[in-house]
Amino acid sequence: QVQLVESGGGLVQPGGSLRLSCAASGYIFRIKDMGWYRQAPEKERELVATITQTGTTNYADSVKARFTISRDNAKSTVYLQMMSLKPEDTAVYYCHSYHYNGMNYWGKGTLVTVSS
Repeated sequence: QVQLVESGGGLVQPGGSLRLSCAASGYIFRIKDMGWYRQAPEKERELVATITQTGTTNYADSVKARFTISRDNAKSTVYLQMMSLKPEDTAVYYCHSYHYNGMNYWGKGTLVTVSS
């Protein structure tokens, strides 16, 4: 079993910044891709950003140039640096990992609220 634990969420004013972290623990087979997804109230979960083991990144159009995903393979940790936050970024942010053995896992989520 693999556990993903997110941290770093909270309340921030529009235009502000936050950094999310997600650490994987447990029986960690080689992690292929890691990523962040989010779900706003009454909306479906959507992709925010993903990063491969070799560092190739992919972003949703809505966050390009504002968010940066990175990972530390030695620590099995993925980060999401969020800048110029907007009220529409308010959501529960979930960490996701996809492993070479075909398994994938989700964290429990961390709430990000962008409001003045």
